[in-house]
Amino acid sequence: MLLKTFGWSFAVTALGLVAAAFYGGWTAFGIVAILAILEISLSFDNAVVNAGILKKMNAFWQKIFLTVGVLIAVFGMRLVFPVVIVAISAKMGPIEAVDLALNNKDRYQELVTDAHPAIAAFGGMFLLMIFLDFIFEDRDIQWLRWIERPLAKLGKVDMLSVCIALIVLLITSFTFATHAHQHGGAHVDKAQTVLIAGIAGLITYMVVGGLSGYFEDKLEEEEEREHEQEEEAARSGKQKPAVVLAGQAAFFMFLYLEVLDASFSFDGVIGAFAVTNDIVLMALGLGIGAMYVRSLTVYLVRQGTLDDYVYLEHGAHYAIGALAVILMVTIRYEIHEVITGLVGVVLIALSFFSSVRRNRALASAEGSGEKAEVSSGV
Repeated sequence: MLLKTFGWSFAVTALGLVAAAFYGGWTAFGIVAILAILEISLSFDNAVVNAGILKKMNAFWQKIFLTVGVLIAVFGMRLVFPVVIVAISAKMGPIEAVDLALNNKDRYQELVTDAHPAIAAFGGMFLLMIFLDFIFEDRDIQWLRWIERPLAKLGKVDMLSVCIALIVLLITSFTFATHAHQHGGAHVDKAQTVLIAGIAGLITYMVVGGLSGYFEDKLEEEEEREHEQEEEAARSGKQKPAVVLAGQAAFFMFLYLEVLDASFSFDGVIGAFAVTNDIVLMALGLGIGAMYVRSLTVYLVRQGTLDDYVYLEHGAHYAIGALAVILMVTIRYEIHEVITGLVGVVLIALSFFSSVRRNRALASAEGSGEKAEVSSGV
């Protein structure tokens, strides 16, 4: 099971490290290894959240996620995206931007750093909306019930998450963004840029998330009708009609996953410049990390880990909320990537141990014949 799920990741790791050694010797080999570890640590919460979505998709779309999705993640976000950002921010052509990335790495790094406020605002708003929509939803299983219960009641107010996200964006635009960090330690006013990029992130979430949610609901309705038709067909001996909405639902959920992955990758791409400004090494290291994140996502789905450890999804969403706040703060202040990665790892680890404790309590209650409280966490 382990080799089947992570086989491609192991193969890509070997090829990537060999390519790095040929490209720049043992130094390049070490840099790629460090970047891969950095990407995995920063994106572990991404794997948990992705697994919660991917488990609703069939084997075909899981395979698409591991093939086409990887191409988008590795070549799109880890290689093409930084070049596109430079081309847009510096108002130059894509060919010129590629030449700059390959032949003038210091200037390329400066341009990406200067574009960070817009990147952070877009990704921060997208991730913040994911967190807010999760925390305001009334759930049967709650981890930090002293927080989640009152927030679930507040979540009954229409558009509350959008209002809070816009308030956060306005505060960020007129505080952190007025002294946004740029290369060389300089600070400039990026309030308008951050405001526009943040609104774009919010719109992207509402469009992509709304479409995926709509088709997911349609799929559930269709599955209910299919079940009724199966029962009717069994009684009448007729052949039941095929379901036609699964492809649309899966496609939009796949699209949502890719946008979600893109938002998670922002901090990894920016953080990679703390290690190297060589775009080839960045693509190799971050690409290896992205493969492991995707394999881990599929592993969690196939092992049913989220069903066994029910608070993992909660911990991942809290990590998303923390990452959204960190992205907003980094518009003005530099925060080390180790801190960013540790926040997510610690929150997920705590939710995992809470899940283990819950499972032990359930097992103990079943053994003694007592009724256990299973709907809440801490």
